[in-house]
Amino acid sequence: MRLFHFSEEPGIEEFVPRAVEAVRPPGREWLNEPLVWAIDEWHQPMYLFPRDCPRILMWPLPTTLAAERKQWFGASGARMIAHVEAGWLDRIGSTRLYRYEFPVESFVDLSDVGMWVSRSAVRPWMVDVVNDLPGSLRDAEVELRVMPSLVRLRDAWATSLHVSGIRLRNARGWTT
Repeated sequence: MRLFHFSEEPGIEEFVPRAVEAVRPPGREWLNEPLVWAIDEWHQPMYLFPRDCPRILMWPLPTTLAAERKQWFGASGARMIAHVEAGWLDRIGSTRLYRYEFPVESFVDLSDVGMWVSRSAVRPWMVDVVNDLPGSLRDAEVELRVMPSLVRLRDAWATSLHVSGIRLRNARGWTT
């Protein structure tokens, strides 16, 4: 297994645990403690975007209904669909990311879309430069769909697909 952290910052020698304030379900409040966050290899396309870019990614599950797969994926053979707003397309095309790879020993699996956390500082053992985000998404079998606003995708969470929204507070017209 491989674990990664994506950043627009080059040269990070050590990732130190830091607190992230978020509303957590009962029993998961500990996730607001200082932690180092990582993503597994299969789910890494969720982070092939500029940090603040709002995006919605979806993929079929074993329980996904055929009609919903057809509705949302159409004839696409992609394993994931990533939706972004048109206003972010230039930044997606010009952003350089650094993909830091971590040793896995100190990480705990959250059993939540490939997320892992460590309570201790972690030194990456490798870093790759990702210069072509759209190309990297294509290579990962992720179809990038560009739209004026992500708001029309609000109903996606009511489907049998897996749907993840990241940085939606930055999306045009999105309210919680």
